[in-house]
Order: sequence, then C-alpha cells, then structure tokens
Amino acid sequence: MNTTILIVDDSKTDMMLIKNMLFDYNLLLACDGLEALGIIDTNHNIDLMILDLNMPRMNGFDVLEAMQKGPVAKRIPTMILTNYDEIENEVKGLNMGAVDYIRKPLNMQSVRKRVEIHMNLRRALKSIEEHNQLLEEKVYARTRELIMTRDITIHALLGLLEVRNLESSNHTVRTQWMMKILCEHLKSKARYANLLKEEYITELVQTAPLHDIGKVGVPDNILLKPGAFNPEEYELMKKHTTYGVEALSVGPKLGRTAGFIHTAIEIVATHHEKYDGTGYPSGVKGEDIPLSGRLMAIIDVYDALTNKRVYKDACSHEEALGIMRQERNKHFDPELLDAFFEIESDIRQIAGKYIQRHDKEG
Repeated sequence: MNTTILIVDDSKTDMMLIKNMLFDYNLLLACDGLEALGIIDTNHNIDLMILDLNMPRMNGFDVLEAMQKGPVAKRIPTMILTNYDEIENEVKGLNMGAVDYIRKPLNMQSVRKRVEIHMNLRRALKSIEEHNQLLEEKVYARTRELIMTRDITIHALLGLLEVRNLESSNHTVRTQWMMKILCEHLKSKARYANLLKEEYITELVQTAPLHDIGKVGVPDNILLKPGAFNPEEYELMKKHTTYGVEALSVGPKLGRTAGFIHTAIEIVATHHEKYDGTGYPSGVKGEDIPLSGRLMAIIDVYDALTNKRVYKDACSHEEALGIMRQERNKHFDPELLDAFFEIESDIRQIAGKYIQRHDKEG
C-alpha cells in the first residue's frame, strides 16, 4: 500500500502493537507531539494520524491545536487514543478536529477495521477532489470559449457599423470607458452595490457600443442627412431600435438568453426611452426602463453632443452638461444623471483622449 500513517505515542508497548497490526502500511513514528509536528512539517503525504493524548513535552490536544494553524496539517484525519474512562477527553478531541477515537487497552481488530474505514473514506474524498478539479478545469475552459465567442460576436456586429461608416472605433472606446467608470462609481452607492456586480458591469461595458446596431437597417439617405428629419424620416429613423432588437433576437429559442445578448437587447431597445415616458419605441418611463437603458441614454446623449455629426457641430463639455442638466427628471433618471455629474472630470478626460478628428458617427 502507498498509504502513509503517522503514529504518535510515548508508550513503546502500544507503538509496537499498532505497528504489528498495520505492518502493510507505510508507517511514520513519533514518541511525542513535538516530534510529530516536525514530521508533519517535512512530510505532506500523510494520509492518517493515530495520536495519543497523554504524552510528555507536548500532549495530543496541543498537537491538534497546532495542526489547525497549518493549511496542510489541518487536512490530516486524526484518530485519538484515549484511556477507557476518559470520555471527556474523547469529546474534547473530537471538538478539536479529530475524526475518531480508539480506547486503550487496544483492541487490535478494532484498530485495524477503523483504519481501513478511514482509509477508504480518504481515498473516496481524494477521488471526489480530483473529479471536482477536473470539472473546474473543464468549466474554466468552457467559460473561456464562451467569453471568446461573446467578444467575437460583439466585434463582428460593431464591424457592420464601421463598414457603413456609422460608428467609429473611438466611439466604441468612449462609450465603453464611460459606461465602466459610471458603473464603478454607482456600485459604491448602497442602492446599486448588489446590482452592479462585476459580471454585469462587464456585460454593460462590452455591449454598450451595440446600442445603435439597428442603424444598419436604416437607409443612408436618412442616416447621413445633414438637415433635420421630416416626420416620415424621423419615424423611419426611430425604427433602428426595433431593427436592432430583431437582429439580436434571431436564432433558436433555447430558454434563457445568454447574459450579454440579453443586456445588449435591453440597451438597444431602451436607450432612447425617456424618464418622463416621452421616448421611443415603447414610451416606458421611470424605473420601468431597465438600468442598462437609463445608463446608456446618458452616455449616448453626452457622446452625441460632444462629437461632430453630419447634421451638427460638436458642443463643448460644459455646453453638453448644461443641456443635459435641463433634461434632469425629463429625459434622464435624476439619480443616475447626478452620479454622471459627480465624475464629469473623468468623463471629460475620456472624451478628450478618444476624440474623433473626422467623426462620422450616427
């Protein structure tokens, strides 16, 4: 057998009896607690320890207490040796981490059987740990594949906008950074701490640039029109939200939509909704608008105001904030807008760092 058992006992007679009964195991021997701890420190392959409680220099209780401080030592299953009338010591030892007890005088058949039971349990636990490790590795690999698939999908969709000159790479970076720092700021507030977990923030950051993906379905003569829309043109323009939702909703219905697709659909569908209910396409209002849409509305308007479009010149940072402040509680969620203003210096820095020199964004 490859099983290693550490026997700790100051009684030479009991040590000899246990050695003879467990002759077919790999045995390590210690005559007191100090010697036992030295062996444990240098040998990390101990499968079981048989520990006498009554020993000189360091007794069994002190050994159990010391073992709890070591990450390897505390995982060693320990059977304690007690005298027949030491019931309190048995209970104390079990409370301190021992898994079983053996009473003296020793019954060798009982010792053998108890050791076999604990060795079988040890092997079963090791098998479970190895299986769990394998499962964790498979889950990790699968998770990496899913993340890669998500990123490829997002970049492919953004590529459609860039090919048609509807969005720029700088617009993508700006919206992602603005979403990230706004979410990080909001999660420091009690109301949003439980909602804005890292996974959800990642989804918001990754999918924010997809908010206008539906514009690929709107004709160029409308998207690139330098002047104001007439009513018919405006109605066609508004359809980019439903076009985007339809594009992201294709495919088999396999139950719950993948997290990032669900978040992307929310952003696409609701980033033009307004807090007072006067937005489109559904006219929802207040907190009936998903958080993702309320956040994107702020970021999208700021980015549109501070960058040149075919139909307008760019506003300054201060001008944009002034316009947005007038829309507090009308276009924008007042609490989220206040949070946006609290980090306006960071927003200005992002806008300046990733400014689009020849912006053709829609």
